[in-house]
Amino acid sequence: MYDFKRDTRFAGIRPFEEKVWLSSPTMHGDEMKYMKEAYETNWMSTVGVNLSEIEKEIAEKVGVKYGVALSSGTAAMHLAVKLAAKRLYGSSTGTHTPSGKGCGGALFGKRVFCSDMTFDATVNPVVYEGGEPVFIDSEYDTWNMSPEALEKAFHIYPDVKLVIFAHLYGVPGKMEAITEICRRHGALLVEDAAESLGASYKGLQTGSFGDYNGISFNGNKIITGSSGGMFLTNHLEDAGKCRKWSTQSREEAPWYQHEEIGYNYRMSNVIAGVVRGQTPYLEEHIQQKKRIYERYQKGLSGLPVCLNPFDGENSEPNYWLTAMLIDKEAMASQVRGEREVLWKTEPGCSTPTEILEALECFHAEGRPVWKPMHMQPIYRNHGFITAKRKECVSSDIFQRGLCLPSDNKMDIKTQERIIDIIYRCFE
Repeated sequence: MYDFKRDTRFAGIRPFEEKVWLSSPTMHGDEMKYMKEAYETNWMSTVGVNLSEIEKEIAEKVGVKYGVALSSGTAAMHLAVKLAAKRLYGSSTGTHTPSGKGCGGALFGKRVFCSDMTFDATVNPVVYEGGEPVFIDSEYDTWNMSPEALEKAFHIYPDVKLVIFAHLYGVPGKMEAITEICRRHGALLVEDAAESLGASYKGLQTGSFGDYNGISFNGNKIITGSSGGMFLTNHLEDAGKCRKWSTQSREEAPWYQHEEIGYNYRMSNVIAGVVRGQTPYLEEHIQQKKRIYERYQKGLSGLPVCLNPFDGENSEPNYWLTAMLIDKEAMASQVRGEREVLWKTEPGCSTPTEILEALECFHAEGRPVWKPMHMQPIYRNHGFITAKRKECVSSDIFQRGLCLPSDNKMDIKTQERIIDIIYRCFE
């Protein structure tokens, strides 16, 4: 790694005494109260008051009828995909492969349109169920799935009946256009709102637009349980099915009776206590994150960069992570391999890698934006649809973008020092 401490551009910069995190949990004390309640009442497993309370509270906040608390956001996405497949193709237990060996999954052989720029937990559940992801390019307006590319994809693959959409870094996508396209083509929508709890589009919360929806309470999310997630729906029968599948599909019998495949996906009452203690502080966390975004916006205004954009008239992000995009003409040379990257300094220019390594050198954490799914080795041979023939938006954002330290405990002076480090990278 380059030694920034010996670079004259960074003369006088001292490392932060305490690590500045990308986005760490912000605890308030109520979490311990509800965890202690679970302990003292001995409801330590996958039933208890904490679970029922957060299911009710989160569902009401998002604006759906039912929530099912699960062990992770990935579990929520998996069961959402499985339910969508059951509704579309009438299968909940999977189909046999042509060889007659094994279970092909409820989506066996079916194509599914998926967001390209996202974490792989958005997409992997399609493969769990035997489906074939086809990736839809992003748009520059929100960095989310391009409605134009999605429309084009339906003309190429008119038989597709399922779309998996993820809101990136807490910024809502163009949900009016996305839902209208899905409706017109007779497709179901699974909404991954793992990063966007509390964000809204035209007054409606993300996590309420899909036929089935998932959110995450992972350790770095805006509301955390240390782990965990939630499945969200307006259908009582589907909520019940999700709950059953998440507890190993046990039937109502005096013994352990199993008539279909189930999963150990239920959240514990202890984890639910952490989430229950966090939920009253959601709006406070959002406002803290928003101020961080606004300070970056003002502080970096003199550089050839822009922040992750959103439609200010129609949407309100939760500002989970502030990300930055370097202007094309201000990009220095950078070459990425599968696991390594080379870059060089150029006056007036920089690269995401230079900035991230400089921050790391001074004890602050950033990270690259999500590497698009169509560029991942495991998905490289899958279909990928762009809106324009020679323009790939998601790979361009990956090349020029990075996530900045966005921890809501970061004070103004700390953020000013981070902005100073970024400026010096362009000298």
